[in-house]
Amino acid sequence: MDRLAEYFRTLLGGQCCSWNNALDVLIVAIFVYYVLALIRGTRAVQLLIGVLVLVLIYWIASLLRLTLTTLLLQALFAVALFALVVVFQPELRRALGQLGQLGPLNRMLIPGGEEEIEGTVDELVRAALLISEAKHGALVVLERGTGLQDYSETGVPVNGKLTAELLASIFMTRSPLHDGAVIVRGGQILAAACLLPLEETAERTTAHRYGMRHRAALSISAQTDAIVVVVSEESQAISIASGGRMIGALDEERLRRVLTSLLRSRIQPLPFRSKAS
Repeated sequence: MDRLAEYFRTLLGGQCCSWNNALDVLIVAIFVYYVLALIRGTRAVQLLIGVLVLVLIYWIASLLRLTLTTLLLQALFAVALFALVVVFQPELRRALGQLGQLGPLNRMLIPGGEEEIEGTVDELVRAALLISEAKHGALVVLERGTGLQDYSETGVPVNGKLTAELLASIFMTRSPLHDGAVIVRGGQILAAACLLPLEETAERTTAHRYGMRHRAALSISAQTDAIVVVVSEESQAISIASGGRMIGALDEERLRRVLTSLLRSRIQPLPFRSKAS
């Protein structure tokens, strides 16, 4: 704290305004911005405010030379360093995952041919329409740059070619594999009846509007760069989750357009505005 205060006093005094210090401040500002953007809308905001309050109390106690209070807070901070890693574990995992989605390596790993994309979109659109017309529900997760092997291992291996008929048969009510998610990699169905996380997302304030399938879709799309197609069993509405956001009430033309745009994208998709589904 003392070194940081001395640094800012020197900076404001105009004694260190060189290009490297300006770059230093810019990097820190960008880092703080992305940290705040990452935790915005999550419970981590309240926890961060609590930490800042404790830091403020510690600073005041140091100024007033309250030795016992200072020692107590120092001991608390030592324990808090480990506690914060546990408390902020979902946010840290998501942040590291987003870092791993950057750069040319990720672009090479994302499946890409134009013909493959068109074929995938055609089969998914046909499957969504078939499932909706049959008044069944569906949850289809499309793997992109972030690997979903951990989630596919929770289900039943399929390793079959992606076709609308196969997806529709998996999500039939009497099918033993209908209760769970299907994970798709490129033009192949990896597994069915997979378990997905149900963690808080940026849309937690509206999560009560969604069922389990939609909440799982929001969660997996927030933690990874996956694209998720959801068909509501109650309303037969077709939705897409991407980047922790949900876009709903999709007809055939709009579903095709949105899927094609997202699959052609080589970066993390921009969040959609949520619509009731």
